[in-house]
Amino acid sequence: MGDVRRRGAVALGITALVAPLTLALGATPAQAASCSTQAGPYQKQVEKFLGRPVDGKQSAADCTAIRAFQTKHGISPNAGYAGPVTWGVMDLMQKQKAVGTNPNKDGKCPVNKGRIACVNLTLQLSWIQDGTKLVYGPVPVRTGRDGHETRTGLKKIYWRHIDHVSSIYDVPMPYSQFFDGGQAFHSVGISVWNPPGSHGCVNMTTTDAKKYWSLLKTGDDVFVYGRKPGT
Repeated sequence: MGDVRRRGAVALGITALVAPLTLALGATPAQAASCSTQAGPYQKQVEKFLGRPVDGKQSAADCTAIRAFQTKHGISPNAGYAGPVTWGVMDLMQKQKAVGTNPNKDGKCPVNKGRIACVNLTLQLSWIQDGTKLVYGPVPVRTGRDGHETRTGLKKIYWRHIDHVSSIYDVPMPYSQFFDGGQAFHSVGISVWNPPGSHGCVNMTTTDAKKYWSLLKTGDDVFVYGRKPGT
């Protein structure tokens, strides 16, 4: 990986953050495909999630609704088929919603570090807490895909760059806060549920990345735990 450099400053020797592949390659989130007339293996679950009549049979209206969801979240092919990837995203959304306002219920993120940013890879959620007090979140995030997993453990934010650009893919990564080599929190312009994931970064919406930027500082702790589905 190339070095990260401050503008007008001496090279810092920080491994460059890798951007999401879809952005890096300039690809569209999902390629156009004809609408499927076949019921998928998760037809009933997908119908229920989307508020469609739950009959397990594919209709034109079902396909339109499924396809719109796939297009919004970059699921390819976006053919309206109720397959495992589509249901996996929906199932994750439901699990994230069920967490409510107590993301550290299991006590896995340390409460003896003061202000700390927590990342639960299993649920693809992040939040900021101070002791046992929830400061912000939980918010959905997009972490490293299989082979490029976001590394687990206790870290510290060691460099921040609000206008960072990847030296590998030449794509913007606003509000970057580096905590482990080339891995950092930063905003992305695609859905945070876009599969299969990043190349190690913790991707966030612009709103959430801005809030993290305002709440965290160099030296603050970050704790990453769990395992992203599919890795």
